[in-house]
Amino acid sequence: MNILFSELRELKDMLPPGSMNRIAQDLHISPNAVRNFFGGTHYEAENPFGIHIEKCPNGAIVHIENPVIYDCAIGLIVQARRVAAWN
Repeated sequence: MNILFSELRELKDMLPPGSMNRIAQDLHISPNAVRNFFGGTHYEAENPFGIHIEKCPNGAIVHIENPVIYDCAIGLIVQARRVAAWN
Protein backbone atom coordinates (compact mmCIF):
# COMPACT_ATOMS: atom_id res chain seq x y z
CA MET A 1 0.00 0.00 0.00
CA ASN A 2 1.34 3.44 -0.92
CA ILE A 3 0.15 6.76 0.47
CA LEU A 4 1.57 10.25 0.63
CA PHE A 5 3.41 11.18 3.81
CA SER A 6 1.00 14.11 4.23
CA GLU A 7 -1.92 11.65 4.21
CA LEU A 8 -0.24 9.56 6.90
CA ARG A 9 0.23 12.67 9.04
CA GLU A 10 -3.43 13.67 8.50
CA LEU A 11 -4.45 10.21 9.72
CA LYS A 12 -2.29 10.69 12.81
CA ASP A 13 -3.87 14.09 13.46
CA MET A 14 -7.37 12.55 13.34
CA LEU A 15 -6.56 10.02 16.07
CA PRO A 16 -8.21 10.57 19.45
CA PRO A 17 -5.95 11.38 22.42
CA GLY A 18 -4.07 8.38 23.80
CA SER A 19 -4.22 6.45 20.55
CA MET A 20 -0.46 5.88 20.24
CA ASN A 21 -0.39 4.07 23.57
CA ARG A 22 -3.61 2.18 22.85
CA ILE A 23 -2.33 0.93 19.49
CA ALA A 24 0.96 -0.07 21.13
CA GLN A 25 -0.85 -2.00 23.87
CA ASP A 26 -3.22 -3.72 21.44
CA LEU A 27 -0.34 -4.84 19.19
CA HIS A 28 2.16 -5.54 21.98
CA ILE A 29 4.75 -3.16 20.57
CA SER A 30 6.38 -0.04 21.98
CA PRO A 31 4.69 3.36 21.72
CA ASN A 32 7.82 4.65 19.98
CA ALA A 33 7.36 2.07 17.21
CA VAL A 34 3.86 3.46 16.66
CA ARG A 35 5.15 7.04 16.70
CA ASN A 36 7.85 6.10 14.17
CA PHE A 37 5.18 4.58 11.92
CA PHE A 38 3.51 8.00 11.77
CA GLY A 39 6.77 9.77 10.95
CA GLY A 40 8.31 10.18 14.36
CA THR A 41 12.05 10.16 14.86
CA HIS A 42 12.43 8.00 17.93
CA TYR A 43 15.06 5.94 16.15
CA GLU A 44 17.01 5.16 19.29
CA ALA A 45 14.09 2.90 20.24
CA GLU A 46 12.97 1.07 17.10
CA ASN A 47 12.87 1.48 13.34
CA PRO A 48 9.57 2.40 11.70
CA PHE A 49 7.25 -0.58 11.86
CA GLY A 50 6.64 -1.95 8.36
CA ILE A 51 7.06 1.26 6.34
CA HIS A 52 9.54 2.76 3.89
CA ILE A 53 9.56 6.49 3.18
CA GLU A 54 10.86 7.72 -0.17
CA LYS A 55 11.16 11.38 -1.05
CA CYS A 56 9.43 12.58 -4.19
CA PRO A 57 8.69 15.95 -5.82
CA ASN A 58 5.41 16.29 -3.86
CA GLY A 59 6.93 15.49 -0.46
CA ALA A 60 7.28 11.78 0.23
CA ILE A 61 5.60 8.50 -0.57
CA VAL A 62 5.17 5.98 2.20
CA HIS A 63 5.13 2.30 1.27
CA ILE A 64 3.35 0.38 4.02
CA GLU A 65 4.41 -3.26 4.03
CA ASN A 66 2.57 -4.20 7.20
CA PRO A 67 -0.72 -2.29 7.55
CA VAL A 68 -1.55 -3.49 11.07
CA ILE A 69 -0.86 -0.09 12.72
CA TYR A 70 -2.67 1.70 9.89
CA ASP A 71 -5.68 -0.59 10.28
CA CYS A 72 -5.77 -0.07 14.06
CA ALA A 73 -5.62 3.69 13.56
CA ILE A 74 -8.53 3.61 11.10
CA GLY A 75 -10.50 1.49 13.58
CA LEU A 76 -9.91 3.99 16.40
CA ILE A 77 -11.01 6.89 14.21
CA VAL A 78 -14.19 5.08 13.16
CA GLN A 79 -14.92 4.19 16.78
CA ALA A 80 -14.38 7.80 17.91
CA ARG A 81 -16.72 9.08 15.20
CA ARG A 82 -19.43 6.62 16.25
CA VAL A 83 -19.15 7.73 19.87
CA ALA A 84 -19.29 11.39 18.80
CA ALA A 85 -22.39 10.71 16.69
CA TRP A 86 -24.18 9.24 19.72
CA ASN A 87 -23.46 12.32 21.83
